[in-house]
Amino acid sequence: MNIKIGIVGLPNAGKSTLFNALLKKAVADTAAYPFCTIEPNIGIVPVPDERLPKLAEITKIEEKMDALPPLVPAVVEFVDIAGLVEGASKGEGLGNKFLSHIREVDIICHVVRNFVDPSVMHVAGDVNPLRDKDIIETELILADLQTLEKQQEPFGYPVRKPHPGRSTKEDFERWDLVLKLRTELNSGHSAREVFTDEVQQEMVRDLHLLSMKPVLYVINVNEQELSNNSIIKLSNSSIKEEHIMAICAKTEAELASLTPNEQKEYLISLGVSESGLDRLIQKTYRMLGLISFLTTGVIEARAWTITAGIKAPEAAGTIHTDFAKKFIKADCVTFSDFIEAGGWKKAREQGKVRQEGKEYIIRDGDVIEFKIGS
Repeated sequence: MNIKIGIVGLPNAGKSTLFNALLKKAVADTAAYPFCTIEPNIGIVPVPDERLPKLAEITKIEEKMDALPPLVPAVVEFVDIAGLVEGASKGEGLGNKFLSHIREVDIICHVVRNFVDPSVMHVAGDVNPLRDKDIIETELILADLQTLEKQQEPFGYPVRKPHPGRSTKEDFERWDLVLKLRTELNSGHSAREVFTDEVQQEMVRDLHLLSMKPVLYVINVNEQELSNNSIIKLSNSSIKEEHIMAICAKTEAELASLTPNEQKEYLISLGVSESGLDRLIQKTYRMLGLISFLTTGVIEARAWTITAGIKAPEAAGTIHTDFAKKFIKADCVTFSDFIEAGGWKKAREQGKVRQEGKEYIIRDGDVIEFKIGS
């Protein structure tokens, strides 16, 4: 799966610093995944997964290899979306370009400034995370209202008499949702607050509403605040706690240039257990309902991204489209059982490997061998 995460924020919020730290992380990691900078504002970054080195070590021993097979983690695409200022929905700054880029991402990483630095000007003059958050959300809502105003009332409304070739019952139901959205958005509510029902979301999906996208709020703090819970700075809002995290973009940039051991020592000195970048990627995964299944062999040890709840043939299709069509069965073993047994052979001997069919729902961490027909 190609997952796109858009980094947005007001000028000098720290989003470009964060993005550059992500790119340094990608380049610094020595893994055989296709990391790169596609454009000046787009980068491919690996998803942290401690299981892959362990898989590779087991495979090396089991297959009597001289070296570890290459590690290929799942990856996500980060987009540094520039040009947002107040008035973006009316074309101010690079507003139109900004909004078009946001439409293409799966989730928004909204960087909100909560650090004081006299050398870094704030566009509004003072540090106020809640106000800054509202500025950007208002621009997204205003852009959505423009989209909704362009929608045409279906023929036969409000009588609701379907007309062959011109209107259907579904057209009327969809129009009701459009009208509800207009009212709620004009009251300052985002589309994702209005519609939590998946059926309703699907009916208006073709509108590509910006305020319907999930948002992870990243509070950019000073180093001293990292060990404190800075999410209280948005406590006056209705945002769920799991959708907010504190990060120090400056620290992340410094971490990216250190060795793994140096990184651990630095994080301990700051009173945190893992880097903010790793937590950020993991949080976006959870918010999008994503999981990873694993494959391993002499060619590579690899993590594959899928949506939670999909069945085995569809998961096989992420490796190659033909695999979904020619799927026969899947040999599955949990990661812990695979490691404890010491590889495929012993896991089979111990009865840890299950043969699953087309209705099997893949679980996070399943180590899988797909059996494919000719």
